[in-house]
Amino acid sequence: MTATNPIRVVQWGLGAMGQGMAKLIASKDGLDLVGAIDVNPALDGKDVGEVIGIDPLGVHVTTDPSTVLDSDKVDVVTIATTSWVRNQIADLRTIITAGINVVSIAEEMSCPEAQNPEIAKELDELAKTHGVSIVGVGVNPGFVLDHLVVALCSGSQEVTHIEARRVNDLAPYGETVLRTQGVGTTPEEFKAGVADGSIVGHVGFPESIRLISDALGLGVDSVEQNIEPIIANVARPARDRTVEPGQVAGCNHTAVGRRGGEEVIRLIHPQQVAPEAEGQETGDFITITGVPDISMSTGPEISGGKATAGICVNTIPRIVAATPGLKRIIDLPSPCALMGPSAYERR
Repeated sequence: MTATNPIRVVQWGLGAMGQGMAKLIASKDGLDLVGAIDVNPALDGKDVGEVIGIDPLGVHVTTDPSTVLDSDKVDVVTIATTSWVRNQIADLRTIITAGINVVSIAEEMSCPEAQNPEIAKELDELAKTHGVSIVGVGVNPGFVLDHLVVALCSGSQEVTHIEARRVNDLAPYGETVLRTQGVGTTPEEFKAGVADGSIVGHVGFPESIRLISDALGLGVDSVEQNIEPIIANVARPARDRTVEPGQVAGCNHTAVGRRGGEEVIRLIHPQQVAPEAEGQETGDFITITGVPDISMSTGPEISGGKATAGICVNTIPRIVAATPGLKRIIDLPSPCALMGPSAYERR
């Protein structure tokens, strides 16, 4: 594909993330947004431009994937519908069997073999059968706490331990995200939510640990996770509520990867509403113990929504060029910002 022969993309899922991805696709030289799919009947037949807040594109939303999934007219589907592989597998089968490449932002798709090895095997075999490729990407997992860690080790002679921490602000997010983090619950409700699975914390730690371990050959053979509530000591404002003192402001989620009982990877992700209200700055922090020791920090945190949309769209040329099968971000050339036609011509 070149700038004069654009990559044809269908966006599946037009929630907040999907709309951001569609808008970015529509803005890029070398990409052509040729369709959109969503389950919402209220969107059926609407111009995609109207839905995502730009000028009309002459492309319309459909609730019926079969009307747009034609491999003669579509090169890639970018899909933003869920965090979990088992909830997306039927749609992925539909796309792959139509002979179309896929970029998913489902967190578990960043490394599906970490928790769903049988599905990973099925997707790999199905993609190879139909001559296409599929990958899961995102800011976390897929970048900050795994791919970026691997990139920072490019000059390492030895790596003995990795600690990566991401502190972010949940205040801009809506009800679905806040509910899964336990925001606004009592400590007792939080504990009960973790037990019944309604409060999940961060989705993707086993995937991130597997990506790092496989890339560096660390041999991690077990992963332990722990979720604890972050209790507000002062009032913390969010987009549509205020978390009062004594209520849960977020989730402190930690995962440890061990090799033969020895800790080699520790990932920490305290997600919370308005951490600055209690003097906590947001940011991404990586410490690699080895030869040489490496320390990196950013502040504020790399924007989750914007970066996920960016990584997804920037990966499109990589997955089109890839050999058939299930890929991970560490299996592809690192995506870079698509700023003009030369980004495609270099492929």
